[in-house]
Parts: sequence; structure tokens; C-alpha cells
Amino acid sequence: MTGPGIPYTADAPRGHGAGVSPTVRRSPFGRFVADSAAAGRLVVQPRMGFSDLARMRAGLARTKSAAATTVGTLTIDSYTRLGEHAAARKALAEGARLNGYPIVSHSLSSTRAVLDGLLDESFPVQVRHGSSRPQRIVQALTAAGLEATEGGPVSYCLPYGRTPLRESVKNWTLTCALLAGSARTPHLESFGGCMLGQLCPPGLLVAISVLEAVFFTRHGVNSVSMSYAQQTDPAQDEEAVRALRRLATEFLPAETDWHVVLYTYMGVYPTSESGARRLLERSAELAVRSGARRLIVKTAAEAHRIPTVGENVRALETAAATAAATRGTANPHPPLDSGVYEEARAFVTAVLDLGDDLGRALETAFRRGYLDVPFCLHPDNAGRSRSFIDHAGRLRWSAVGAMPIRPSPAPSARSAMTSTQLLSALHSVARKFDQ
Repeated sequence: MTGPGIPYTADAPRGHGAGVSPTVRRSPFGRFVADSAAAGRLVVQPRMGFSDLARMRAGLARTKSAAATTVGTLTIDSYTRLGEHAAARKALAEGARLNGYPIVSHSLSSTRAVLDGLLDESFPVQVRHGSSRPQRIVQALTAAGLEATEGGPVSYCLPYGRTPLRESVKNWTLTCALLAGSARTPHLESFGGCMLGQLCPPGLLVAISVLEAVFFTRHGVNSVSMSYAQQTDPAQDEEAVRALRRLATEFLPAETDWHVVLYTYMGVYPTSESGARRLLERSAELAVRSGARRLIVKTAAEAHRIPTVGENVRALETAAATAAATRGTANPHPPLDSGVYEEARAFVTAVLDLGDDLGRALETAFRRGYLDVPFCLHPDNAGRSRSFIDHAGRLRWSAVGAMPIRPSPAPSARSAMTSTQLLSALHSVARKFDQ
């Protein structure tokens, strides 16, 4: 069947992400991903950002020439993410190496020179930043001829600092307006499926990703992607991505161009090269079987240091080769229905029922505890939910606070997790793949 997933998934439901609506207006980024999916190719993407102009350009060039279907990345540095542009300019003047590309502090001509001859229809570039105050970043990227970025009022607020959620919602309302008013059709990815990286049961990840995508469309951005980060169990993860796609067909406007992007595991990473490679391969298999169209990869160096360009390219090519080998093969994981769709839908409808102003509804939902991210210390998060990994390796709720769902029925699940158990849970995936 055809649909918003990659064509080689057997049961992809029909939806607007597949272009079945003639009114869909795709961004260059969204069109590239859609065309790649139609050709049976998974798009793979690195996390990559350097402050040195020549090094950044070389990284993009190596990504473009990799033996894979790729999009490029400009990952922004920490100074720029926090709005400390004077500090970024000072560091550049002193020749310091930053942990990303300071797009606001580099001149427009410099950024255009980095992209010249690389950015085209066959190689879109996305700006990744992590900011709850992204307006100047978006102004800089659109001025440079870019149209794709990511984040969201919740997902780039709660995990990243103490910016009040209300302020983040206002900032992202303005950001959407900047993108919608730019000359090129923009693409905006929700980071909602990656909250805290690990130990968040998938129903909440799926719901936040859907809610942020709806927020984007209500503020004029009609080419979007929704994220989901690989978690602890492949069958539960596949169920989650399918639930995400199903909810997208239900809640996004008919004219929306959308796809799902999967993130290779974002928690504590395997320390061995073989373990890291196996985890990456499992994420590529998951992307294919679940109908995700794009995969953000990780490298064998993740547990030790910032990866080199060469290590990023090897990860891209490994993921692409694994995806190609997975097409048409039998799924080793039996279909799972553990209620992820129903749980995620309960979260989404609980928030939407709070009023037509989705930004205000998100603020209210967190204030009342309808949305409550486990182990998140942000002042606007209720902090009453808790999760655990069950005997089968799946993420479950042990405490739900005021959220509109029920905790796991297992009596043992309701006991408080000790610090030793938390550390063990945080390292469970790394331990599994290293062994």
C-alpha cells in the first residue's frame, strides 16, 4: 500500500504525507524526503557543526558525497543557542573552536560561501539549534537561503534550560511567523519525540511530537516532520512510530506535507565500536519497518567524544546499507499492540480540548499535569510522573500524576525507583549492545 511511510513497508496507511492531497505544498526539504521515499530510499542525516568555515564546508561536502541518500546539517553552537552572540563573536575572534556553527555571528556572505555549490535540490541542509529563543537563528538561516530547521515550544524548552514555557511558546509563535513569511516554503521538524533522550514512555513522545506539528501548522508552517527517538524495545518502538503516523493523518490538516524522522538512540551509548554499530543498524531497520522516512544517525564515537567527519560518514553509509538490506525482509519482531496509540491519542485530545489557542493549551496542560515528562526538572513540569523498564525491556509508567492515562497494572511497577535502579535503567541499552 502507499502512504506516508516508505513504500517498502507493507502496511503503510494512506495519508497526506504521501502526497495524496493535490493541495499539498512541499518545501524543498520535504520534497526531497518524499521523492527519496517514493524511490525506496531512506534519507540519512548526521549531527554535525563546526565553527571553522572550511571545516564546516568540508563536512557538508563529505556528507553530500557519501554512499547514501543524505541531507546536510548545520548544528549550532551553545553560545548561539543561548543567545550569547557577543560571546560567540569573541570566541571566533580569538580563534577558539566552538561546539557548532555560529550562524548569527558568522557573516551572511560566509554562510553563503559555506553552502555555495553544495546546497541544491539534491542536497537540502537543515539547521539544528536547541534554542527556546530561535528568532535570530531563523532570520540568519532564511537570509542564507535555507528553509529547514527544527525544535518546538515544548521540546526546545523543557529539556534544555529554565526558560519559562510561556516565553518559549511566544518565541516559537514568532519563529513560525518568520518562517511562514520567508521567500521559500519552510520545513519545521518537531523535536517532541526526543524528550530527555531516554526513559520516557513512547505515548508521551508521540503526543508531544504531534501537538508541536499541529502548533506549527496553525502558525502557517505546512511542511513539517515529527520525531521519535529509538528507545529500549524494537517492537514497542515500531508500534510507536506507526501510532505517530496514524495520529498525523487524524490531526494534521489535509494540506500538510509531513513525514516521520527517527533518531538513533539518544541515551547512554555503547562504549564498544561493535555495540555502537549494532545499535545504529537496529535503528535503520526500525526506520524501514515502521515507515519513518528520515534517520538521524549516531557514530561509534558517541560514548567518548565529538565524532569526526569521517566517523559521521561511516555512520551514514552503515545506516543506508542496513536500510537497503532490510527492504522486503521478514520482520523478526511480532506485531505489538500495547496501547501506545490510545495513550498518545488521550494526551493529544486532552490538550486540544483545553481551547483553540494551542500555545495556551500547552501551558495549561503542563500546569495541570496533563503532560508530565518523567525525570524532567524544569520548573513548568509537574514532576509527578515516573517510568520504568519492564521485564520484557519495554518502557512503562509507574506513576502518572494527573495525566489522562493509567499506570502499569503490575504491582511491582508502583514502587519508587531507587538511585541504583535509575542508573541501571539509564545504562540498560548500552549494556545490552556492548555485551
